[in-house]
Order: sequence, then structure tokens, then C-alpha cells
Amino acid sequence: MTATQMLGTSLLLGLFVLLAGCYGLLYCLGRMHASRKLGYAAEVAYLLQGISTVLLALSSLDSWWKGMIVVSFVVYFAIPPVVWRFLVRQHDPEEQHS
Repeated sequence: MTATQMLGTSLLLGLFVLLAGCYGLLYCLGRMHASRKLGYAAEVAYLLQGISTVLLALSSLDSWWKGMIVVSFVVYFAIPPVVWRFLVRQHDPEEQHS
């Protein structure tokens, strides 16, 4: 891997992580405020993360890393809804025991 390839791949990996965080944050904000716009913004962040995943899969990374990135992208889709359901259930007044 050349220095230029290393720099480009590093930037794509940073973008991948940043977009994952944006997706999770926007998803939760959209649910918290019942905002369709924030929900759509979360979907756009996830779509952009998908584009960065494809670009990383086409990069000169080792195939093991490419596989891990693709699996991470797929798993990231489920994390915000699962965490949201857990937190709602955790803070549901009917579930609180005095």
C-alpha cells in the first residue's frame, strides 16, 4: 500500500466511523423528538456509510479487514433500534419497582 493509498483508506475509515455515530445519534434524536426529518437524516447517514463501505471494500485493505468492515456495516443498522427499545423498556414507569 502506497502512502497515498494509506491516507485515502485512513480517511475513509474515519468517515465510516463518523457516519456510524451520526446514524446512531440522528436515529435516537429522531425517535426522541418524533421527527421524520431526523429519521430521514439518519437514513442518509447510513446510506453514506454504505457508500464508504463499498469504497473501503474496493480499497487495497486485506480481505479480512474488508470482511470485518462489511459485517460491521450490516450490524450497525440494528444497533440504534435495539438500544432504543432497551432504553424505553428500562425507563418505562410500569417497569419501575418501588
